[in-house]
Amino acid sequence: MNVDELVRDSLREQAAEQPPLAPGFADRVLTVRRRRRNRTIACTAAATAAVVAVAVGVPALTGDGDEVRPASEMNKSDIIAHPDQSPPRNMIAAGDTALSAFYVHKEVKQPGGDIVRTRVYGLLDQKTAEYRKTKWAFLDVAPGMRTAAVLEGELPAERIGLLDMITGKVDRWIPVGHGVASVEFSPDGTKLLATTYSKNPDRSFADHLQNVNGKEVPGPVASRTGFSVVDLDSGEENWHKAPQWKDEWGFFYNSREDLEWSQDGRSVFADIGEKPFRQYYDLNGDKIDMPASEKYVSYAEAGLSPNGKLIGGEFAGDGDEISSEIVDSRTGERVTTVPGQQLLAWADDKRIIAWGCDPKRCSGKGEFRNQLILLTVGSDKVVQLSGFRKASAEYPGRWVPVFTERWG
Repeated sequence: MNVDELVRDSLREQAAEQPPLAPGFADRVLTVRRRRRNRTIACTAAATAAVVAVAVGVPALTGDGDEVRPASEMNKSDIIAHPDQSPPRNMIAAGDTALSAFYVHKEVKQPGGDIVRTRVYGLLDQKTAEYRKTKWAFLDVAPGMRTAAVLEGELPAERIGLLDMITGKVDRWIPVGHGVASVEFSPDGTKLLATTYSKNPDRSFADHLQNVNGKEVPGPVASRTGFSVVDLDSGEENWHKAPQWKDEWGFFYNSREDLEWSQDGRSVFADIGEKPFRQYYDLNGDKIDMPASEKYVSYAEAGLSPNGKLIGGEFAGDGDEISSEIVDSRTGERVTTVPGQQLLAWADDKRIIAWGCDPKRCSGKGEFRNQLILLTVGSDKVVQLSGFRKASAEYPGRWVPVFTERWG
């Protein structure tokens, strides 16, 4: 038995020794529903304007002094903005949605020539309302932002941790029978969707070279095996086979192709390269038709509004105009446009968070000068939420936001 096998067996034994998750654990992990949040966000531009800055309160001890109220509950201001911070240091939120975490990518060369594109996360500390750098290879935050699901590197991981965002400690480890490289909480917070892979989807392999701008460099390998639905009360994992889409010549888009929840939590989907461009599965692993409510959802990250009536759509600017469309979810017709370049997450039924940049402030700097902004459907009002996106000494790369439903 080699070293890798010994480590895997040891992890399985440690996980098996832990008692089962207590009944009602999912209720502690969190609550009602969660907006569809962004996963991977490209670098883009947009429009900006007014600034609203709100001081973030620090939670106090309550009851017998053993319980600390989460920072997101202590400060219930409608808008919590820090337009002078990028990457952000203090909590950012608007309406029902908060920036629960963010990450940057860092390429790490490996012995033998492989390259791993790791993530460096800043996760909200619910004790201080500040973002703290973490060690986790991948994470997702539950609605209500008390718990994060975390994966250890190198991926794929053989267990999922449930992290208390106040203490910063893992409460439970859930062992899994298939290697996991991404996790996502269900809209009601009771289950996890884990996408499984046989290899690290963030690793480029020296023995699979690809030509980039005339140069041979390590390339990706498609290795998705399927997905697991993990029940948080019981810790039970139900795995279903779902390999990555490839065309007739074996072409695939990305080595990382994680599945996501539908908005109602009754199904999951994966992007594919042919119409209807998404393949949906029920929770038993069977392929199903696209839900009617998601028929007109585009690649824009915002997706359906909380009430399901509107869709945050694609870029719709013409010439120098910077705007994105808002679509009627029933008809697919454009309702209006908002002055943002890329729509990321709904704050509520009428307001949406986007990447944006005032063209006058971006002259000569193009799409790479942008910040988080809050837009209102049917209005030109723009509120700056963060500073202009840039790298820093602590986070050496352009940061990517992770949004979560704010209230528990």
